[in-house]
Amino acid sequence: MNLVERVKNILVNPKTEWEVIEKESTPVQELVTGYLLILALLPFFGNLIGYWLVGYRVPFVGYESGFGLGLRHGIIAFASPVIAAFIAAFVINSLAPSFSSIKDFRRAMQLVVYSFTPSLVAGILMIIPSLGIIATLAGIYGLYILYVGMKPIMKTPDEKVTSYFIVSLLVIIVASLVVGAILSALFVGRHAMMV
Repeated sequence: MNLVERVKNILVNPKTEWEVIEKESTPVQELVTGYLLILALLPFFGNLIGYWLVGYRVPFVGYESGFGLGLRHGIIAFASPVIAAFIAAFVINSLAPSFSSIKDFRRAMQLVVYSFTPSLVAGILMIIPSLGIIATLAGIYGLYILYVGMKPIMKTPDEKVTSYFIVSLLVIIVASLVVGAILSALFVGRHAMMV
């Protein structure tokens, strides 16, 4: 798997790329180390640089920035999608039989990881923290990628794709929010208590 080609293809032509991915048997470890962790470095460095050198405006206080702040936000931006991907893939895989889909954790992980691609790539835009909204919008495109991948990856029948997608979408949102909140409480909350 060529990382750059995979990213380009999943972003530009997800329907065709899902057909290619469906034929692959990439182990979860390789998917995580050769794709997810590498792409998660983009939001890590975006947040590190953005919150360190640019900072963000705090109402009635002014701008807050610093290396420690950037590092904390970078760690959260790196770890959140990685942890959330495992949780979401586990739940999506567990629910597969309810939607007449195949139960295969590797395939569920492919579905989740590749659907995270737009938001991970857009995470580099956090170099300017106020552009974070674009990363959020990119995540919405990731939902389309998730929807298109349901049938070829999980072998979901046509009549159950929409319902499985909606449940999967909710699982990903909840997993991402919970993991993000926990990591924020650990890294940013702890700093707030020390100040």
